[in-house]
Amino acid sequence: MSAMRKIRFVVEIGAPPARVYDLMIEADSYRDWTSAFAEGSCYEGSWQTGSRIRFLGPGGHGMVAEIAENRPHEFISIRHLGLIANGVEDTGSAAIRAWAPAYENYTLLAAPGGTRLCIDQEVPEDFAPYLCEAWPKALQRLRAICEAR
Repeated sequence: MSAMRKIRFVVEIGAPPARVYDLMIEADSYRDWTSAFAEGSCYEGSWQTGSRIRFLGPGGHGMVAEIAENRPHEFISIRHLGLIANGVEDTGSAAIRAWAPAYENYTLLAAPGGTRLCIDQEVPEDFAPYLCEAWPKALQRLRAICEAR
């Protein structure tokens, strides 16, 4: 079993929380800012509380999750339930049960000049270095998108 680690990233964005929220989850801008994780990243499903959602990269690989909570323009909590490999969901193997569910939370706070976006995520220890490198790039891209439009 891989030990779990909590990671946190904070970015100041010169745009109001409603705009950051909308561009964060809108399909085209989502594909743009999440390319820092994997070129061609996308999602299938809904951001509504209780909805199932699939986060996908090239080749049908990704994560399956559900939206634990969504308070528009304020907070999103994603409950990761498993992995997708070659288009096949795995939510029940021993490897998945070792870490799932794991949460990824987005908190949007009004701040002077715009929004403070805080990302709090539970990740398997062996995946943390990759995310610690990719998240700052993704958040800089999200900031550029929000401040340019």
